[in-house]
Amino acid sequence: MSQPKTQPDLDLLSINTIRTLAIDAVQQANSGHPGAPMGLAPVAYELWQRYLRYDPAGPQWPNRDRFVLSNGHASMLLYALIHLSGVREVTPDGKVLDKLSLPMEEIKRFRQLDSKTPGHPESHITTGVETTTGPLGQGCGNSVGMAIASKWLAATYNRPGFELFDFNVYTMCGDGDMMEGVACEAASLAGHLKLDNLCWIYDHNHVTLDGPADWSFSEDVMTRFVGYGWNVWRVADATDLDMIGRAYDVFLKTKHQPTLIVVDSHIGYGSPNKQDTSDAHGEPLGEAEVKLVKRNYGWPEDAKFLVPDGVYDRFKNGIGKRGAEAHAAWNTKFDGYKKQFPDLADQLERMQSLRLPDGWDKDLPSFPPDAKGMATRDSSGKALNAIAKNFPWLIGGSADLAHSNKTNLTFEGAGDFFAGEYKGRNLHFGVREHGMGAIVNGMNVSRLRAFGATFFNFSDYMRASMRLAALMETPSIFIFTHDSIGLGEDGPTHQPIEQLAGLRAMPNMIVLRPADANEVVEAYRVTMQFKHYPVALVLTRQALPTFDRSKYAPASGVAKGAYVLADAAGGKPDIILMASGSEVRLCVEAYEQLKGEGINARVVSMPSWEIFERQDDAYKQSVFPANVTARVSVEMAATFGWERYVGLKGKILGMHSFGASAPLKDVLKRFGFVTENVVAAAKEVLGKK
Repeated sequence: MSQPKTQPDLDLLSINTIRTLAIDAVQQANSGHPGAPMGLAPVAYELWQRYLRYDPAGPQWPNRDRFVLSNGHASMLLYALIHLSGVREVTPDGKVLDKLSLPMEEIKRFRQLDSKTPGHPESHITTGVETTTGPLGQGCGNSVGMAIASKWLAATYNRPGFELFDFNVYTMCGDGDMMEGVACEAASLAGHLKLDNLCWIYDHNHVTLDGPADWSFSEDVMTRFVGYGWNVWRVADATDLDMIGRAYDVFLKTKHQPTLIVVDSHIGYGSPNKQDTSDAHGEPLGEAEVKLVKRNYGWPEDAKFLVPDGVYDRFKNGIGKRGAEAHAAWNTKFDGYKKQFPDLADQLERMQSLRLPDGWDKDLPSFPPDAKGMATRDSSGKALNAIAKNFPWLIGGSADLAHSNKTNLTFEGAGDFFAGEYKGRNLHFGVREHGMGAIVNGMNVSRLRAFGATFFNFSDYMRASMRLAALMETPSIFIFTHDSIGLGEDGPTHQPIEQLAGLRAMPNMIVLRPADANEVVEAYRVTMQFKHYPVALVLTRQALPTFDRSKYAPASGVAKGAYVLADAAGGKPDIILMASGSEVRLCVEAYEQLKGEGINARVVSMPSWEIFERQDDAYKQSVFPANVTARVSVEMAATFGWERYVGLKGKILGMHSFGASAPLKDVLKRFGFVTENVVAAAKEVLGKK
C-alpha cells in the first residue's frame, strides 16, 4: 500500500522517521509495541510541530504545554519525538544541560538495563516525559490533575498584563484507557469542572492486545463523553494533517469544556500483513515484515535508525523555534512580574524548585496532656490547616469524605475549587478514589503540593495511583482516616486489616501512623520536607489520649521513624513493647502496670517503619538492643512484617481475620486489644506466666 502524498515532503519524511525509529528500536530490543507509534505518528507530529508550546532547550519552563502518553506502551512514539525535537537533559536539581535527553544511543538501547528508554515512560528517568505511564488510564487521570494545576496557577498568580499561566494539557490515549475506570472517573470530574485546557486524543484503532476491540468493547465512547460534558470531535483519517490540525484548532477555540478528539487510525500502519491486527500491538514486526513496511514508506529497506537530512532541522525550525520564542517571551514577562510582585514570584520560584516557603511550620500546634485526647484525624485537621495557611500552594481535598477526614481547609481565603472558580484550595473529588489518586499525582508533578483523602480501607481503590507516585518519586500526600477495627460500628466492610502491610511493602512509599496529637504534628513536619517520596498518613476515627511529654519522650522522635517513648530505669529493659498508632496507648498502659509489678519494660512508638529503616545501625541498636529478645508488638492489623522487629522469641498481637460491626469497646474486647492482653503477652515471653 502507498501513503497519501498530500503533505509536504518534509512532513511525511519526519512522520516516517518517527515510525521507523519506533520499528527499529522495538525490533532491536526484540520487545515492545510498534503498532501504535506507526498509526499515531502523524497525529503526534502535527501536535508537536505546530501546536504544542514547548521549548526543547528549556523543558522545565513552567508554562509549557504538557504532553501525556497515557497509552504508555507506545513509548517509542514519545522517545522519538523527544529525540528529534532535541529535548535537553535536566538534572534532578533543575539544571538544564547542554546534552540531549535522548541521544540516538539511548533510542538504540530501548528496553535495556539502565537505559533512559524503558519499556514504558518514566518521568524521573527521562527528561521530556511529564509523568510515568503504562498502567492504562493513569496518564488520563494525571492529565486532569495537570489541567487543574494550570487553572489554579492562573487564578492564583496571574495579574493584569502578566498572564503567566495558561498551559494546555494534551493526552494520547487508546481503547484500553477508555475502558479503565480510573480514566472514566477523571473524565467525569474534568467535564464537571469545565477544564477547557484539557484535550484527550483517542487513538481509535479498533484493536486491543487480545484481538479486535469489539470482542470486549462496543460502547459509544463519543456519546459517553458528551454526557460527561466534553466537546467531542472526530478525525476520520489519522494521516490527514489538515484534518488533524483543524481538530486541534477546535480544541483551542472551545470554552468551558474539555475536548475529546477521536482519531480513526490504523495500528501498524503500512504493514502489509499486520496492519489492523493485534499482531502489530505487543511484539516486534519481524525482520521480513520490517523490510516490507519500509518499502511501503519509500524507505531504504536495510537502513536502521535512519534520520534523513532535513528532519532534525524540520523539528528545530518548528517546535524548537516556536518553543524558544514563547519561552523567551515568558521569561521577559516574568522578569517584570518579579519587580511588581516579588512575593508571588518568590512563591513560584520555590514551587518550581521544591523549596518550602519560609515559616511554613511556624503555627504548628502543640497539644497539652489529655487523658481523653482526640482522634488523630482531628489533630490532623488542625495541623493541616496550620501548615496550609503558610504554604500557599498546598491544595487538596477528599473523595466526598472531607468532613469525616477532617481535611477541609477552613482558614480565611482558603475557598473551594469549582467550575469557573479556580482559585479555591479545597478540591471536591466526589466518590472517585482512584481518579483522585491519579489527579493528585498530576498536580504534584506540576509542582503544586497536593493531597487526597479518604477512609483507609478505600486505599485499595487507589493503590495503583499510589504505586505510581512511589515509582515516579513524586511527593504526593495521601491522608487516610478510619484506620482500623477501632472505627467500630461500620464493620468489616470499612475496617482495614491488610492495608498497612500492603503499603509498607511498597518501595518508596512512606507510611506514617502517629500515636497521639503531637505525633500527628511531627508526622506533618516530616511529610512536608520530603521532595521525592509520597506519604500515606494513617489516622484514627476514635479519640486517643495525648501523652504527657514531660513524663514520656518528646514527639520529635517521629523524625526517626521509631523512638523510645517510655523506658526502664537506667535504659535497661527486660522487655520491649512496640506499636504504631492507637495501639501505643495499650503499650504505655501495660508499661505502667508492669512497672508497678517490678518488671522493667520499654515502649517503642513506631509511626514509620520506612523512616526507621533509614537510620544508622547505632540508632537502631539503641532502640532495639540485640540482647533484649523478649518483645511484644501490638497493632490492629495483619501481623505480616512485625517478625522483623519482634524476632523468634517475641509475640505479635494483631488481626488474623476481618473485623466486626459493634461499638468500639466491644470490638476491641472481642479481638483482644485491651491492656491486660498486652500485659499477659509480656509476661508470657518473659516466662512469668
